[in-house]
Amino acid sequence: MRLVTFRRVSITPEARSAAARWVTLVWRDPQMAIALAAILAWIIAVAGAGVLTPGSPLGQDVDIRLQSPSFAHWFGTDQLGRDVLRRVLYGGRTSLPAAMVVVFFGLTVGASLGAVAGYTGGIVDEVIMRVTDMVLAFPVLVLAMAVAAALGASLSHGVVALATVWWPQYTRVCRGLVMDLREKEYVVASRASGRLPLHTLSLVVMPNVLPSLLVMAAIDIGRAILSFATLSFLGLGAKPPAPEWGSMVSEGVDVMDQWWVATFPGLAILSLVFAFNLLGDSIRDALDPWIGGRR
Repeated sequence: MRLVTFRRVSITPEARSAAARWVTLVWRDPQMAIALAAILAWIIAVAGAGVLTPGSPLGQDVDIRLQSPSFAHWFGTDQLGRDVLRRVLYGGRTSLPAAMVVVFFGLTVGASLGAVAGYTGGIVDEVIMRVTDMVLAFPVLVLAMAVAAALGASLSHGVVALATVWWPQYTRVCRGLVMDLREKEYVVASRASGRLPLHTLSLVVMPNVLPSLLVMAAIDIGRAILSFATLSFLGLGAKPPAPEWGSMVSEGVDVMDQWWVATFPGLAILSLVFAFNLLGDSIRDALDPWIGGRR
């Protein structure tokens, strides 16, 4: 018989100290604690949708159509007798991952282009920034609508449309931060030591830029949820009968007298966007040396 041995993983004092600082920060900052609790509650509810509300979100029962909230259906039912609570929870499985994919793509592409433009300068900087300015000349949602309309209305095309126009803001911010840091003493010393430009950029400059970009990303997840819901509301994102918060609000417009059909998916959007905004503000305050020093 072959014995399986497990290797003990040791946690360094630095990692333990960093974790303790963040736990202390969350404990002392009610705003961050509330935001994290709300986001965690939504993640648990969405992940456990099948347990909390057994059944299919597409299941129809016209005999109970447009029933108001009750103990049998906490959020009521829609025009086709579908449970609104079940569809709201399953809709989170669409909206949350879609927003995270959009923000991750925008952060990765935008930060990479901004870092190269800010550190290299010259013609490379000019080309990257003129393309960025060209994209920024259009409102994000309007340009995303144009891309989604060209590709055709679908869930995947809505994500692609938003991801296509989400990177320029990160490019501009990252470029400015890199340009501010590239003449600092420790960056000049890194170059003087013979490091390759790519190594200096990735190992010395970017670790000091990423905290600011991560704050943007935390806030942007809420904005991406709202933008994706807007595309679906306009018929350019997820298409019925798939549960998605924006399309559910759109369906509720046709039955405004039955307020619960549109109200509860709208409240889901509101609560998550508000929570991510609170989280982003709290992280920004925590990383700000002036604000952090006064806590």
